[in-house]
Amino acid sequence: MTHFVDHGGTGPAVVLLHSFLMDGGMFEPQVAALGDAFRLVTIDERGHGQTPADGPFTYWDVARDVLEVVDQLGIDQFAVVGTSQGGFVGLRLALLAPDRVTALAVMGSSAAPEDPHVAEAYRGLGALWTTQGPTDQLLDMVATICIGAMDASAWKVKLRALPYERVPMLLEALTGRDGVIDRLGEISCPTLVLHGTADAAYPVERAEEIVAAVPKAEPLVLVEGGAHFLSLTDPDAVNPPLREFLSANI
Repeated sequence: MTHFVDHGGTGPAVVLLHSFLMDGGMFEPQVAALGDAFRLVTIDERGHGQTPADGPFTYWDVARDVLEVVDQLGIDQFAVVGTSQGGFVGLRLALLAPDRVTALAVMGSSAAPEDPHVAEAYRGLGALWTTQGPTDQLLDMVATICIGAMDASAWKVKLRALPYERVPMLLEALTGRDGVIDRLGEISCPTLVLHGTADAAYPVERAEEIVAAVPKAEPLVLVEGGAHFLSLTDPDAVNPPLREFLSANI
């Protein structure tokens, strides 16, 4: 079963999709800032948080998990906000259910497949994780890529509790994902792309590709000094344009 939290509210529905190795709790800043205007639903994606993963999966599978959740909640149409991995899932949701996704916002994400050299390095980190455990050095490397200078203490506690055997499966979904650049022209909903200039995982060009190819994309929002997990690390810069975009489009 996919774990989710329906934060309630009478406004339009917005599904919040988290980053790699995170869970729905990473959107606490958005729940606090936007909960007055929207019905927010946070979801633990497959293999993360309280949602299990019984075997290999793709982000298309995760997108279908999301559709099952909104069906369970009786939500017909909804907006999607996704950070990093959540953006991968959000793009696929917009392609799978164009009649249901009313608006899409992606942060620190990409429509391209993983760079082969980066994928190989990530798999190496995964091998170290499963053989040596989540050492301080390893977790520091992951935190630097994902959240930059932000305090990672609480996140590291969660990562230490993650079952070792799950890590290669999660990494395979990440590193083996297909690209959807050639399908971005099919995304029919208004789309907002935000990206940090200090994103250590994906260069700004990945964001520019999405904006250039999606027919109803808004101008790119660059957050100066913003880290990869942008919605978590830079909520003061993210929340105002996110509210404006969602208010105007759903």
